[in-house]
Amino acid sequence: MIKRSGIITICGRPNVGKSTLTNAFVGEKVAIVTNKPQTTRNRICGIKNRGESQFVFVDTPGFHRARTRLGDYMVNVVKESVSDVDAVLLLAEPIPNVGEPEKQLIARIRALGCPAVLAINKADVLEQKERLLEVIQVYSQAHEFDAVVPISAKTGQGVEELLDVLERYLPEGPQLFPEDMTSDQPERQMMAEIMREKLLLLLDKEIPHGTAVEIGRFAERDDEVVEVEATIYCEKDSHKGIIIGKGGGMLKKASTLARQDMEKFMGTKVFLKTWVKVKAHWRDDPAAIQNFGYVKE
Repeated sequence: MIKRSGIITICGRPNVGKSTLTNAFVGEKVAIVTNKPQTTRNRICGIKNRGESQFVFVDTPGFHRARTRLGDYMVNVVKESVSDVDAVLLLAEPIPNVGEPEKQLIARIRALGCPAVLAINKADVLEQKERLLEVIQVYSQAHEFDAVVPISAKTGQGVEELLDVLERYLPEGPQLFPEDMTSDQPERQMMAEIMREKLLLLLDKEIPHGTAVEIGRFAERDDEVVEVEATIYCEKDSHKGIIIGKGGGMLKKASTLARQDMEKFMGTKVFLKTWVKVKAHWRDDPAAIQNFGYVKE
């Protein structure tokens, strides 16, 4: 029986490993992961039940300098997500320097006066462990964190120890989500995110960041096969050609990878249809941003 539950925001610069850590906490994939910055656009909750405790982890977009209205939205999501939570987990690179994104997040944490834990990710790649002490010293001078925990979100090193630390901040109270729930993301939204993840993995440079995915049909047939129709939007005709690829090869590859992950997520067969359409400058169009699911709560 759950006796303690609380909300913990995970924040940090783009590509520091926030989504990987959220998935490691939960024990399954609830947030898409790529090696490209700004993969996460929305606030995503990952739910972890451990013993008598329920953790609700809020995975936020990377804190970055916004260049589009979509970017503004993502930065605001981070700022708002640091408010009204039980604790903040700042995830940082194992570099002995506090960058501008971290400075701004620390300033936000300090202004709100909320408990904060520092997790130094990718600690497993450090060849010289004394360098880790340098990182801890630099961040300790920037802010008085309640605790500092070296981890590797990718390998799981230090994740259980980090959960032990974060459990201290969960107040007594009933569970916030049902015990069998691992994310607050609707299935339709997860299908769109899975498709977008594959585009991020397969495409180079700016093209994947200018894509959005909209799920049209999402229905289960009598034979328990789920039909999913996904429309991929991009900003230029030239981008459309690259996404489709020669003889439709790129789109077919992305769709196949997406379908496989959709089937794992749904636990059943998925019949996926995909289209590609151009919507110029959608990232600076408030109506389009909202239509694609990036809305303030």
